Amino acid sequence: MKVNGIEKTHPDRLPLGEAPDAHDQWNFAARRETPTQRLDRNYAEILQEVRVAQTGVQLLLAFLLTVAFTPRFATLTEFERRVYVAALVLGAAATALLIAPAAFHRLVFQRRLKQQLVHASSRFALYGLTLLMLSIGSALLLILSVTLGPALAGWFTAGALGWFALWWFVVPLWSRIRHSR
Repeated sequence: MKVNGIEKTHPDRLPLGEAPDAHDQWNFAARRETPTQRLDRNYAEILQEVRVAQTGVQLLLAFLLTVAFTPRFATLTEFERRVYVAALVLGAAATALLIAPAAFHRLVFQRRLKQQLVHASSRFALYGLTLLMLSIGSALLLILSVTLGPALAGWFTAGALGWFALWWFVVPLWSRIRHSR
């Protein structure tokens, strides 16, 4: 069967004698999509997700990089300086992980490592989002500590981190568990 000029074969006929898994079989039945096409689609979806996060982390990192050069920076307490450094380092680490899929792709390009690329990129994105959440939390703690004091800042930041964790991790995991039955 040809779709868009591409010969579609049954997923049982995979290269190198690989047996189709449940995802391959479902994707072929529902989408007429081969395992290679599924990997291409999955990688494209990961890149779209990462683009959203990259914008946020780049704005946060740009803000944090400028803070040290403001006159008010000299008045920060030791605690606030350490929180600043944590936010900056976490933001830089998140940036590295959220850009990592592009670098990984460049290094494995045309090596038939798409499956490894997709799995690694998925991990990079997940860990990058975790570090982004922590960087946002640290930046929030810094700003709230300067404006409200450290005690109130701690409570508000804990609430904000809980909010992020709920929507970014708990709800998706709950949905994954609930619908895996």
